[in-house]
Amino acid sequence: MPASPRTPLPDDGTIQLLQWGGSMVGAGLLAGFLLLTVLGGFTPTGATTNTGWFALIVALMCIPFGGLLLLLGIAKWLRNRTLSRRG
Repeated sequence: MPASPRTPLPDDGTIQLLQWGGSMVGAGLLAGFLLLTVLGGFTPTGATTNTGWFALIVALMCIPFGGLLLLLGIAKWLRNRTLSRRG
């Protein structure tokens, strides 16, 4: 009796979560890196330039939100992997 081919799971947005989460984390890390190297850095009272403030805001927005999207995408990927191995 031939083995039945596994049917692919429907597209549930896992790939999009991984792509957007990774992109947002990357953008936040890039903004933080630029803040520290090119845009004047920051002091205990904040960034030293106007563009530094913008980079700080982008970094503080993108890193946590992108990290949550990335974690959700990883969790969904692991769940789909477990479901596909079961049946």
